[in-house]
Amino acid sequence: MANLKWKKDYYGYLFIAPFVIGFLLFGLYPVYNTLYLSFTDTTLMSSEANFVGLKNFERLFADDVFTDAVKNTWKIWLFNFIPQIGIAMLVSVWFTSTRLRLRAVGAFRAVYFLPNLLMPAAVAALFFSLFSFYGPVNQFMVRNGILPEAMEFLQNPTIARGLVVFIQWLMWFGQTLIIVMAGMTSISLSLYESAMVDGANSWQMFWRITAPLLKPILIFIFVTSLVGGMQMFDIPFLLTDGNGSPSGSIRTNNILMYMKFSSSKGHIGAASAVGVVVFLMTTVVALGIFYFLGNRDKE
Repeated sequence: MANLKWKKDYYGYLFIAPFVIGFLLFGLYPVYNTLYLSFTDTTLMSSEANFVGLKNFERLFADDVFTDAVKNTWKIWLFNFIPQIGIAMLVSVWFTSTRLRLRAVGAFRAVYFLPNLLMPAAVAALFFSLFSFYGPVNQFMVRNGILPEAMEFLQNPTIARGLVVFIQWLMWFGQTLIIVMAGMTSISLSLYESAMVDGANSWQMFWRITAPLLKPILIFIFVTSLVGGMQMFDIPFLLTDGNGSPSGSIRTNNILMYMKFSSSKGHIGAASAVGVVVFLMTTVVALGIFYFLGNRDKE
């Protein structure tokens, strides 16, 4: 019997072994290697890796380009996330309302989710074509007298950043909406019925019932969106020249990391330092979200 029990435990370890091996090789090792390289002067042109201490980080924090990239990343993410979660909450309240009883909710939900299925490269190429100098947006606005002549939309820092924000919102709004709606539909209707009997209005029911019970889901959305926002690369990279133009307005952390890695010397150490700072920044903010939002119910 003991031998049979040992075999069952052994089989269990075999089943989880592929995940553990994959996590060690493709999850933990890259983090360790990036951390190690950030303290070296490794380049693509040299096979040697000399330890330089904190020099890569000192140069990084003294570089205005890095500071601007951090600001751009946060601005693009916040301008995308705040309306994304706000509109998703509003639409979810409408779609799940027992008073409104809207029809074809499933169809609307599918339509909202469709952009999430598209490849970012395809979406970036589409918007590049639409807003290029000879694109249909320019042609329509000139023909209808809205603009006196064609405009370089993608060379305007405000418009370029706005387009990145809108594309990010368009691609991820559907996923956020579905998660929020799933959370709202899981809340028992008896809670709302009891609240209505006690004379609570819709606003009170939302803040006293819906919002508190949605807190775990909102924390999940917040953290996953934060991680995705800090990793933003493909849309701003493909929309213009790949360097965050115009005037560095859409140069994000990851684009800066790519620029350092793909420079003439290939500064792997400097690029790794950017990755470490982004990782630490994301981790600290995510832990802060868990601490300040997750522990409120325990106080």
